[in-house]
Amino acid sequence: MLHGRQLDVAVPGRSLVRALDLEARPGRFIAILGRNGAGKTLTLHTLAGLRPPDAGCVELGSRAMDEWRPAERARRLGLLPQSVEDPFPSTVLETALIGRHPHIEFWRWEDAGDVAAARAALAAVDLAGCESRAVDTLSGGERRRLAIATLLAQDPAVCLLDEPTNHLDPRHQFDVLALFRARTEHGGTVIASLHDPTMAARYAHDALLLRGDGRWDFGPCAEVLTPALLSALYDSPVHELAWQGRRIFVGG
Repeated sequence: MLHGRQLDVAVPGRSLVRALDLEARPGRFIAILGRNGAGKTLTLHTLAGLRPPDAGCVELGSRAMDEWRPAERARRLGLLPQSVEDPFPSTVLETALIGRHPHIEFWRWEDAGDVAAARAALAAVDLAGCESRAVDTLSGGERRRLAIATLLAQDPAVCLLDEPTNHLDPRHQFDVLALFRARTEHGGTVIASLHDPTMAARYAHDALLLRGDGRWDFGPCAEVLTPALLSALYDSPVHELAWQGRRIFVGG
């Protein structure tokens, strides 16, 4: 379990999240929604242990986040950032293998099992056959899928995803979110910031709405993803439609 207890997230002169209690249990997919600047990325970074909370604490399992050694933590928790940089030339397979580093002992090279895990992760995001391509030849969507494959190769129990559908075409948006939803069906935990409440309603179990002024709402999607709460969240009218048994949210 990943547990945020009474978390405050702030930037100078502004409180973004105040006294957040969040239990991310095995088998749950949590969607974080909010306007630009509401604190979605900073909240994910706080939950990942990349920045200290302004108040409260984050626990992974039964231990405070700062009690975990980095490699131990990386075997249990992984973060997909909004964007990645490639400072050195590498191939697609070499990049995916980075995800295996938390599992590799000091001074040991990747073995056949690590390569197989990386290849399986690439296949899962529709990049099979691209292993030898240089990363700088990939499109934006392909590079995004490679970042997701690197996280899958890491194989953490808890996946924190910052706008995972960035740069993806509609088919791959559905495929990627379905892939992470499937991980929860095998006991994994997923927390993802999303911009589309329809996608959140389709794939997430729970939703965290960040107002950007300290206020928040958290609970099952059926209770939290409502036209009233979403209209207040985005400061714009949001309406709900029903189509083939699914909930569709539209603005205007």
